[in-house]
Amino acid sequence: MRPTNCITQAELSLAGQEALLIDVREPGEFASERLPGSLNVPLSRLDAEASRLPKDKPLVVVCRSGRRALDAARRLSALGFADVRILDGGLQCCVGVEKGERGVWAMERQVRMAAGLLVLSGAVLAWLVRPEFLLLSAGVGAGLVFSAATDTCGMAALLARLPWNKAPRN
Repeated sequence: MRPTNCITQAELSLAGQEALLIDVREPGEFASERLPGSLNVPLSRLDAEASRLPKDKPLVVVCRSGRRALDAARRLSALGFADVRILDGGLQCCVGVEKGERGVWAMERQVRMAAGLLVLSGAVLAWLVRPEFLLLSAGVGAGLVFSAATDTCGMAALLARLPWNKAPRN
């Protein structure tokens, strides 16, 4: 179900310079692709960096698919921002996306790769070394169930700390 505070890319264009576009993906993802004029305020640092955002302007929050943007919009509203919207469909539904030089995968793709490698490693190690290595696969499965039930992702929080997801050094 679409949240009521969504805005389409066409509506965003009509808003012009009035709205501030906030991209809540990690810096590495932002460096790979972004909408022109967007400001990167990663969800992992949103509470600490929210004070630099204007409370008197409408904010439009975007991520790749919309999941992190929804979380960010809720958090910004709780921090007292009155007009917070979500870009409908996220970056993957937008036209005019700028491509950067860095080819960092989206966080969702990084999570799928890490979870898959851990499950596969646990199964192979259980087969070749010791059956107890199946606990690794079971642990990843339990983490995925917890992630779905709580609508959080601990693995994404850990992956966000890796060097390729940080802001590029100049």
